[in-house]
Amino acid sequence: MLFNTLRYAEFFAAVFVGSWALVRYAGAWPRLVFLLLVSYGFYAAWDWRYLPLIFASSTVDFLLARAIAREERPRARRAMLIATVALNLGFLGFFKYWNFALENAAALRALLTGEPASVGHAFRVLLPPVGISFFTFESMSYVVDVYRRELPPHKSYLRYLLFVAFFPHLVAGPIVRPRDLLPQFERAPSLTLEEGGEGLFLIAIGLVKKVVLSDQLALNLVDRVFERPENYSALEVLAGVYGYAAQIYCDFSGYTDIAIGSALLLGVRFPKNFDAPYKAHNLADFWRRWHISLSTWLRDYLYIPLGGNRGSELATYRNLMITMLLGGLWHGASWNFVFWGFLHGLGLAVTRAFQRAVQRRRSAGEGERGGATASSPLSRVPLRALCVLLTFHYVCFAWIFFRVPTFSQAVLILRQIGTLTTFHPNLPPVLVALLGVALLSHYVPERLYERARGAFIAAPAPVQGALLFLVAIGLHEAASAAAVPFVYFQF
Repeated sequence: MLFNTLRYAEFFAAVFVGSWALVRYAGAWPRLVFLLLVSYGFYAAWDWRYLPLIFASSTVDFLLARAIAREERPRARRAMLIATVALNLGFLGFFKYWNFALENAAALRALLTGEPASVGHAFRVLLPPVGISFFTFESMSYVVDVYRRELPPHKSYLRYLLFVAFFPHLVAGPIVRPRDLLPQFERAPSLTLEEGGEGLFLIAIGLVKKVVLSDQLALNLVDRVFERPENYSALEVLAGVYGYAAQIYCDFSGYTDIAIGSALLLGVRFPKNFDAPYKAHNLADFWRRWHISLSTWLRDYLYIPLGGNRGSELATYRNLMITMLLGGLWHGASWNFVFWGFLHGLGLAVTRAFQRAVQRRRSAGEGERGGATASSPLSRVPLRALCVLLTFHYVCFAWIFFRVPTFSQAVLILRQIGTLTTFHPNLPPVLVALLGVALLSHYVPERLYERARGAFIAAPAPVQGALLFLVAIGLHEAASAAAVPFVYFQF
């Protein structure tokens, strides 16, 4: 059930009315049960066969967390933690990476024996359950937090099941921490006019990002260029690479906006997941702005447990590289994703090394002069703009490997860009304008966005309705014949 379909609108309207009616006439518990049932129904609409998986993994993690909290013996607590991590990663590895492992084993066998590489259909598993990467990380983080004694074990089994399965974040995030969501299910729900207006505004913005910007760029530029780059000039292929950067941002941030807006209309607030990532001036800044819920999860549950930056510089670079390699593998069972993670790990290591060198140089210079001297703010503006430009292009370079199915396809794209040809019959002004809007919107001052959001929230209901009606007309005109799935649904 895609967010950008009429079917979801009808589903959400029924859930909205039903949940608030239950609050008014039946209280909190019936509402929680209702939300859990519709969330399971939402998930079953994708593939009902995997519904027992999400229920079973949630139940096991809930029980293990309670057992860990009661246990005082360090070895026993550690053993139960290892059990839950192994269970969650086992589910994830089996459903998401089993076919990948078989294909690599077949390729290795073919390399050693000279026989054709093949994997029998009998050894393959079903397609991965939708959203497994997201709900696995959320449930596993709860057990880890309880083990660290950063979070008490939750008393309500019902609320915990709902935390994992709550439909706005179930399929593609954001990855919501238990400490952020569980307390909200314990409080009496409420919805103010301001929160309602904000939720509608976010849903409208998210649909515009997805349907008007992301889908149009994908269908009319990105998909065509990445499928047959040899048919396009260097300028058109470069535009396709920029287009994919814009597409994946508008697609995923649009999904997140709809998810946050939907949850807000049900009285639940999710954390922010994007913050103009292409405005970043280095890769570390990029990861503070892109898919924030994943980057902070990787930091707290992988990078820091590995040692973070507490050891030597070499150990820090190792930890950065391991984190990003596994972050790349999390996105999909492909060496392209691993290489994408490698590029970001390498970039983060180089960024850190450069920053450390600059700090040492400044410290040495200040010591020689006997104090710091402030540089002109104006002199830093061109340098920062250059850093933003370089960071954006490095991210775009890495996106090529994220998007293509094979390394040979990535080489073909880079080779075509290297021809430096500039004819561009496949770049009509409307398409260029959409690309410009999608990218340049990052550099619109935050205060203008907040002013527009505030104006919509403060507007009378008839004005809000009229604006949403105009948005609906625009979405209808821009929509393709069939709803285009969100990019991150595959992860």
